[in-house]
Amino acid sequence: MAATINTRRTGRLEGEFVVLLIGMRINRWWKVGQWLRVALGMQRMLNELNVHPELGFLGSESWFGRTTMMVSYWRSMDQLLAYAKSRDNVHLPAWRAFNKLVGTNGDVGIWHESYKSRPGDYENIYVNMPPFGLANAGQAIEATGSYAHAATRLAATKTA
Repeated sequence: MAATINTRRTGRLEGEFVVLLIGMRINRWWKVGQWLRVALGMQRMLNELNVHPELGFLGSESWFGRTTMMVSYWRSMDQLLAYAKSRDNVHLPAWRAFNKLVGTNGDVGIWHESYKSRPGDYENIYVNMPPFGLANAGQAIEATGSYAHAATRLAATKTA
């Protein structure tokens, strides 16, 4: 487990980037074979993405429950879409398997939302936290000077 950093820090990432929220919802918990295959498919994708940084994946944070959620960071929308459509990577076969196994039968729900972020469109703060979120996917710097307050972090992002 990563050590807690007991200072105010902010996460910076140069240029545009993408935030992808993705997850699944277990609608019929007794259908273990259905939702476990979906979860294992996501783990295979994460393993592949962590081994191949050239695909554009920068990092992620996950939460588990009936509805799971992962926040991930990508270098660009083009790279995210290329990964999703690539016949050479894990995602497309996993997507096809989901549609064949589950489709619209209601056993397992899957979802995602993706957002492009440009300089000046985001700000963040981390206090008494281990490396986390954008500060873990990008660069964590001390939140002092022009990074001390939300409004000035937004303004500083435009020129970073």
